[in-house]
Order: sequence, then C-alpha cells, then structure tokens
Amino acid sequence: MRLLSLFGLLTIMLLSACSSQNSSQEFSTVTEQKWSEVEADAEDTTVRMFMWGGDEGINQYIDDWVTPNLKDKYNVTLERIPMDTGEILQKLQTEKQAGKQDGTIDIIWINGENFKNAKENKLLAGSFTSNLPNFNEFYQTDDPAFQTDFGTPVEGMEAPWGKVQFVFHYDSEKIETPPASFEELKGWVQENPGKFTYPNADDFTGNAFLRHILYTSADTPSDIYDSPLDEGAISETAEETWNYLNEMEPDLWRSGEHYPNTLTELDRLYSQGEVWMTMGYNEARAESLINDGVFPETTRSFVMEPGSIGNTHFLSVPFNSTNPSGALTAINFMLSPEAQLAKLKPNYWGENTPISIDKLPEEMKEEFQSVDRGQSVLSQQKLEDSFLPESEAAYVDWMKEQWFDEVVQN
Repeated sequence: MRLLSLFGLLTIMLLSACSSQNSSQEFSTVTEQKWSEVEADAEDTTVRMFMWGGDEGINQYIDDWVTPNLKDKYNVTLERIPMDTGEILQKLQTEKQAGKQDGTIDIIWINGENFKNAKENKLLAGSFTSNLPNFNEFYQTDDPAFQTDFGTPVEGMEAPWGKVQFVFHYDSEKIETPPASFEELKGWVQENPGKFTYPNADDFTGNAFLRHILYTSADTPSDIYDSPLDEGAISETAEETWNYLNEMEPDLWRSGEHYPNTLTELDRLYSQGEVWMTMGYNEARAESLINDGVFPETTRSFVMEPGSIGNTHFLSVPFNSTNPSGALTAINFMLSPEAQLAKLKPNYWGENTPISIDKLPEEMKEEFQSVDRGQSVLSQQKLEDSFLPESEAAYVDWMKEQWFDEVVQN
C-alpha cells in the first residue's frame, strides 16, 4: 500500500512537471507566431485581467474605454477582476504548487517588489515585449525605465503601461503656501496639529512617503536609489528617518495613534476636511476626484525638495494563462497611442504615458501635446526637474518591518 502511494505521488509529480513544461512551450509557441496569427487566435475569446481596483478613475478607464474598444477592434472580451496584487501572487503561487496549468488569470498589473517576487517564484509566462508591435514602434525600447523594475531586470517579461510620479495634494483655500521641503513639512505639521497624516507602511502610497523621508535623510538621494539595501551602511540614515517620523507623530491626525490603512482612507479624511493634505503616485489623479465632487475644487499639488519618486508600472502574463494570445493582443492594444491618449486625459485616469511622443505620427503627437491635464497638475517641466528613481524592491519590505518596530511600537 505504501509502495502504491509512493508510485502515485511520483506519477503526480511527473505529470505536474510535464504540464509545467507544456505550459511554457505553449507560451513560447505563441511568441514565435506572426503577430497576425496571434490576433487571429485571440478573436472571440475572453481575457481576464486581475488588478488593484482601489481607484474609480482607473476602473472607469478599463470598463468604459478599454473594454468596449478592445471588443470593437479585436472581438476580445476583457473582464476586469479587482484584487490586491499580493493576493493575486498568492493565488498564482497556490496554483503553481498544485500544478494547476489551466489558470484563471490572463493579465496582471504589476511592478516593484511584486514583480520581483513573481519573477523569482517563476509565476510569469516569460519574455514577450519584443513581440508587441506597438511597443516596438512607439516606445523607446532601450529606456532604462523599461529595463529594470525597482532594480529587478525586466528581461521582456512585463510591458510598460504607464508612469507615475509621487505628489502631495492640498486645499489651496486652507493652505496658502505648501511646504517646500520635508523639513518645512515637519514644521507645518507642528504648527497645524491634526491636519496631516500618511498611510501605514503596508500601503503602497504610505511606503513611498516613508522612502521619501529615507532619501531626504541620506547625504544625497542617490545614496539610496543607486545602492542595494545594506542595513549597516544606512544605519545613520535610518536613525535620522525614525527620529524625523517620531518627532512628527504627536502632531499627526489622532496624535499618530492610528494611521490610515489605505490611500482611500486618507483621501476620505481629506475630502471631509479632517486633514488638509493627501498624497499619492500619479501626479494627475486629483482631477477626476475634483470633477466628481470628491475633492474640493481648490485642490492643487506640490512636490518638495529633494525631489519626487517616480516609477513605471507594467502589464504581464502569468505562467498558466489559458489565453496567452488574447492576453498579448489586449496588452498590445493598451500600449497603443489611442489607448495611451485616452489614459492621459483627466476625465478617466489622467496618468502620464511611457510612450515616446517623438515616435508618434504628427497628428497624434499634436493630440498628446494639446491635452489639458487640469489645474491641479504640475507642469511637465516641474515634474521632470524633481524626478527621483525608485530604490530596489528590498527597501519596500525593509521599510514595512522597520517602520512598525521604530515608529508604531516606539
């Protein structure tokens, strides 16, 4: 009986290994096809896109623009499934461990430490960006921002969908002149107790805010973003970071006894006037919230010295997608000038584009350049002048652990 069980186990393991190999071969077969064949195979199929769903403007862009236009142009049905990225990766990890090759996810929205984890755990299908016509025609394919993702080599395993830059939003009716530096921010918080807070370190936005403090505490920001994480080497910088945050804490909203769990919670506090600032990646995200009456019309944005962290985010295909042709067709479409132009406009998402404007036809170039991103959006020159690259992904997890130990429990 034990021998039979052992034989059965070995059989399952062998089938799982073969299944995994077949899945990999199927994806490589798709990427070796002519693009016209990929699109033909995608026709009349459904693509399931799993993505963070916490921003209504982004959701509307997918549901009201991408989905109907993808259907009209390619006869591909896009289903958006909202789920936090960490949960998506956990789902894929569980399926991989179970040898499940007929997955339920075709596209994932991903970057940073999530891409690093997905790549290291072999949760992605493989390299595909060299096959995408729109990427090769309209993007600067050798742009360093497309080659690494938070320090992790991309190797063609994810396609650049957008780029964002971290800004602070404030109510200009309540704040005449926002802080110009993080040191001034601390002084402003002390002078206006209870009117500022930030999401906790588990939240993507809150973690980025904390990394700004780390950059500021270093001799130069490049000491962080140009270097792999070395806790010993940054010990003095880290100590300055915790001191800054602990000195600020008593004057935060609710005296720092509770930090918003999500950016959505912080935005709600701002919209209700409990705090006078909010923040986030995507320099133009406030426009749709102003238009919807969520944020006050007097909302404006600002960045502080020494600068503003920006990054590229990507689309990728899981290892067990059952519709890789449909996934690649949808991704290629979302990288198209038409889709990127719609994404740039503030009535949906308002997010900046990774497309190379210089590579566009003249008429399309003029359309991009004529987009009015709104009064709350800083000038492109200001954003470019203040841009700071992301640090490697290891800093994100390090910040989560250290912030809890050094600030919350201190």
